[in-house]
Amino acid sequence: MTNSTSTTTRAGLAGRREWTALGVLMLPLLLVSMDVSVLYFAIPAISADLEPTGTQQLWIFDIYAFVLAGLLMTMGSLGDRIGRRRLLLIGAAAFGTASLVAAYANSAETLIAARAVLGIGGATLMPSTMALVRTMFTDPGQRAKAIGIWSGVMTAGIALGSVLSGILVQYFWWGSVFLVNLPAMALLLVLGPILLPESKNPAPGRFDLISVPLSMAAVLPVVYGLKEIPSEGVHPLYVASIATGLFFAALFVHRQRTAASPMISPALFRGRGFAPAVVLNLISSFAMMGSAFFTTQYLQSVLGKSAMEAALWALLPSLPIGMAAPVATQLVQKGVNRAYVVTAGFAIGAAGYGMLAVAGTDSLWLILAACAVLSSGIVMVISQMTDLALGAAPAEQAGAASSLLETGSEFGGALGMATLGSIGTAIYRHDIPAGAPAPAHETLGGALAVAGQLPGRTGEALVTAAREAFTHGMQGAALAGAALLVLAGIAATATLRRVSVRADEAAETVEETEQAQPEKVLA
Repeated sequence: MTNSTSTTTRAGLAGRREWTALGVLMLPLLLVSMDVSVLYFAIPAISADLEPTGTQQLWIFDIYAFVLAGLLMTMGSLGDRIGRRRLLLIGAAAFGTASLVAAYANSAETLIAARAVLGIGGATLMPSTMALVRTMFTDPGQRAKAIGIWSGVMTAGIALGSVLSGILVQYFWWGSVFLVNLPAMALLLVLGPILLPESKNPAPGRFDLISVPLSMAAVLPVVYGLKEIPSEGVHPLYVASIATGLFFAALFVHRQRTAASPMISPALFRGRGFAPAVVLNLISSFAMMGSAFFTTQYLQSVLGKSAMEAALWALLPSLPIGMAAPVATQLVQKGVNRAYVVTAGFAIGAAGYGMLAVAGTDSLWLILAACAVLSSGIVMVISQMTDLALGAAPAEQAGAASSLLETGSEFGGALGMATLGSIGTAIYRHDIPAGAPAPAHETLGGALAVAGQLPGRTGEALVTAAREAFTHGMQGAALAGAALLVLAGIAATATLRRVSVRADEAAETVEETEQAQPEKVLA
């Protein structure tokens, strides 16, 4: 493998340069994760300025993660071929340009399109950062610590994105939440070539162009259908969309199993623990982002906090969340079976959802505690599943393995927001009085805007009804989330408790398998 990690010690331990490079890698990771949540507190200002429909508002939230999920496998495989650092820098330039367009969007359609381009740029950044961590830190203990830092920064980015958006919207305009990307991306473009090692697969084979549209055609129709059905009902169009996606998913899998040079080598899934790690990581992201869709709107629209107040309150759960990944890593390194640590994480997350399910329309402290508990449990799972998956993958395929893990993560996050958000929206629309104005039936923000134009007690009654309907929707979605995490915990115990070999030994098994079947890997 071509790389420049020459400062590692003779014992295989990473040195000062690798740890400094890890700090540089945190820049794109922080910004990509921030962009998932940066619109949470900005959405009321965007709604007032651009006047999006309820569907457009969901797409403004979701399109970034959808496009990112659809392209991650393509970009991860491309990074293995052209170099992960090179792809990282290309993505940084694209991400910065798209941020500028999004900042000055003058319509909902333009903002949706800019967010889609941001997703394309983000798809180059995420697998590159994770793959470079895998290749720079070959020692399992050091890699576990690096991944713990990686997980902490990713989670912090999601929290910081919402806080930063609240502060910026309070003092500037909503487009400023995108402009903050520009200095950081410029810094990455300057420091990246100096500090980051280049690495790529020395014999990757030809790039499989056919797999690119197949992967996107598999992901996007399924997500679209699942997003629409809970809120709009079982319509033949949405059923057909899901069926179409599943059809292309089957074609994509067949292509990977039969192509001479597949985008995702099937041998990856022969590494012990890799497949369960991808699936459980997907569920974790589903739970994390599904809850965030409600809690951020709750602070601002149900409790009536300003953008600044909501952002500052949202900082409180950060401390226990930041401790979750290091605690999980220490438990595993001290001999606790990883399966039980992951199961405990899911149980803690389910408890957090249970707290959301009993929150009322004036439950600030309960909501904050629920966020801390839920997110801490999920971060425990994510850190362990990331370490397990990367350790099970050979270094030559770090980009493909990282992209597959991140595809599941981003797909799960988008699906969580879409599915739980749609469940909440369906309950909200059911509970809103039938005689309320049409905008009130779309979103809570629409109801609050209309209520301000109604006289006296009529407007107050609509506000009360809308806030109660939203809270009821959040409670219903939380029950669904808790049930999912309980099932995930059971599955974690069943699938991981016998994964006793080190992931690195599993990676060696994958490499030996590929060497024995070169015609399946190299063109």
